Amino acid sequence: MKLWVLKSLSLPNQYLIMRFTLFTILFISISTFIFGQGLDSKWYSEYSTNGIKIQNSFPKGGPYTGPTEDMFNPSYLVFFTRITNETGSPLEIELNFSADSIPIPDSPGTYMKLFLPSDTMSMKKQSLFSYGLTELGSFNKPTQLERRINPNEDCLFYVVAFFYQTDKDMWRQERGGNRAELVLNGEELIYKIPPQVTSLLCGKITKIN
Repeated sequence: MKLWVLKSLSLPNQYLIMRFTLFTILFISISTFIFGQGLDSKWYSEYSTNGIKIQNSFPKGGPYTGPTEDMFNPSYLVFFTRITNETGSPLEIELNFSADSIPIPDSPGTYMKLFLPSDTMSMKKQSLFSYGLTELGSFNKPTQLERRINPNEDCLFYVVAFFYQTDKDMWRQERGGNRAELVLNGEELIYKIPPQVTSLLCGKITKIN
């Protein structure tokens, strides 16, 4: 019965149904960003290595409404990481992200940039929209972070993934993964947000004797 009704529709009506379906898919995709704002209790990943505990959040975010130049359909995801020093010595953290655009696999003309906002993250902001982040305009310049963590103290910081496309009509393209984590390999810090970034060397942790 449903198949007969679909065949009986005129071509204009079929076109409207197709447009409605595409709009629905886009709405669900954007809503996934927005509804992620409610995640505030569990970590996406959490592990300890040689007394260094790293916890990585789930994402929050949505469409980006700030100014852009030749970047269409922009959106963003906010993550935060918590590093706790459970050793008996101070630790020094160095992080940096370039302003390079990272292509999204199988999505021509779609790119991502990673950056470190200057805003300060705290656990009190965990339930806020975008984890309370207000500074989103640093995606076009290299960013870095340097922190010292004393024993039994922690350090929290944001990482933002900024997505954009080179053509305004490419909004239906996939934007890649939406889970990210910072991992420690020896002294090296590696950032992962698959499939677009499987292993990005972004810094190091050194023990201060």
